[in-house]
Amino acid sequence: MESIIYLFIGLFSGFMSGMFGIGGGPVRIPLLNLAGLPLLNAFAINLLVIPLSSSIGAISQRRNINKKVAAYMIIGGTLGSVMGALFAGLISVLALVVIFVVVSVMTVLGIYLDRIAPALARKIEPGSWNIIAGSLLLSLVAGMRGGSGGTLFPPFLRVMKLSIHNAIATSLFVTIFTAIAAAAIYWHRGDIVWLPAIFVLIGSVIGARIGSKASLKTKSTWLEGGLAILVMVLAFVIIYKEL
Repeated sequence: MESIIYLFIGLFSGFMSGMFGIGGGPVRIPLLNLAGLPLLNAFAINLLVIPLSSSIGAISQRRNINKKVAAYMIIGGTLGSVMGALFAGLISVLALVVIFVVVSVMTVLGIYLDRIAPALARKIEPGSWNIIAGSLLLSLVAGMRGGSGGTLFPPFLRVMKLSIHNAIATSLFVTIFTAIAAAAIYWHRGDIVWLPAIFVLIGSVIGARIGSKASLKTKSTWLEGGLAILVMVLAFVIIYKEL
């Protein structure tokens, strides 16, 4: 029964990963936590799954990947992910919950920054150093809550003047590299529980393929709204479970 639960967690989170370009962590981590896994174990499994599920999504949306932006993001994002994963093993569960919720709020604000603060959004230039520094900071924060930066990358890329479809595709591609870097730290620390990880991985690969196909046919406004609602609902799930 537990194996079936983990399989369905993988299917659902993989679908959301492919649909919204978020790496699946905002969905996968709360659901794994609800299924009984401690946060650090949920973080580790999430990072183990992301490279493969994101690869499926990135291949499906390869025509929308901005390769120049992706190269800059991989430089900053990989370094930030490693730093975040190291810090995650040193802080309390309460701090991890707070970080998870803060990242969720940042995600939603980033999605709608051009409408909430249009003057600020116009002032931000999509230069190489801004992209490297921004991806490093976002991956550092995301790495401390078991993510690859994929939750924050689409909103960040929207601020960098990419369309929502380009942002999603580029985010999926970049999270392959940032997740591998962070997963190595969790693996070395012994945080991966392998039986749940295998079933979540299988489900996530299937779900990511389906979600990526659906994303290409979905209107931008629906993608933005759906991502914002999903991220905030699951942030409250984490608060409920841990507090």
